[in-house]
Amino acid sequence: MRELIDKTVLASRWILALFFLGLLLALAAYAARFVIKLFDFIGQILTAEETDMLIGLLHLLDSALVASLVVTVAMASYDSLVSRLAKDDKAGEASWVASIDPGNLKIKLATALIAISSIYLLQIFMEVQNYDDRAVLWGLALHAMFLAGALVLGLLDRLTAISEKGKL
Repeated sequence: MRELIDKTVLASRWILALFFLGLLLALAAYAARFVIKLFDFIGQILTAEETDMLIGLLHLLDSALVASLVVTVAMASYDSLVSRLAKDDKAGEASWVASIDPGNLKIKLATALIAISSIYLLQIFMEVQNYDDRAVLWGLALHAMFLAGALVLGLLDRLTAISEKGKL
């Protein structure tokens, strides 16, 4: 009976593959929206104000960071929880995925969130007249929380590495 339960629990990890495929489908939809934003950006290149162009470029950069975040999470999570991607990879294309451990992934995610938050704050500051003080303060507070969280994750990762060295 125990062996059947063990095999069933182990096989259930394949349910996660549906979530990762769903993320990739959502990423494809997001990419289509990116292309529309890109054409709008290109179409306004000769007529738009410098500030508007910079804000448009920041929107494109923000989209690229979000897409990178989705790919990183999907690939690293799939590799660590469902099936190894790099096992048959002769060209070394996916071999980097196996090197992302959960601690490293958390730091990458935190860094991406900080970058996305920074871009959002820059957009707010460039159009500060369109935001009330409360919205600006909330943006700053959330950014500070992302920074604090990343620092704590980095510190915990460092402490874990130090404690693991001591055990060897």
